[in-house]
Amino acid sequence: MAPPMLERRQYKIGKYDIVAQPANGSMHMLRYTVMLEGRRLGALLSVPTESDCRFLEAPPAVPPLKIFSVTYRPGRPKKSAPRPGGAEPEHGPTIPWSIKGQRY
Repeated sequence: MAPPMLERRQYKIGKYDIVAQPANGSMHMLRYTVMLEGRRLGALLSVPTESDCRFLEAPPAVPPLKIFSVTYRPGRPKKSAPRPGGAEPEHGPTIPWSIKGQRY
């Protein structure tokens, strides 16, 4: 015997109307459609909160994309290019018994 299909339910969260109906191809999951004044804002597969509804109504501004060719600079630096650490190379701690000029 097959389990009974879930029915369509409708309720409100704040000023938003939520319509819960079975998701396509699923017996137990619901698709929650968020509506405002008869206009469909979007749909979620999890129970929406009022914050989710506000996000669907007015999503935040997305910054413009950066052009890949400007931000990506492959290759090794030129021999004459200055070192990125500054003009003076970093030295480790001074140890009296170490060899002079030794790099760590």
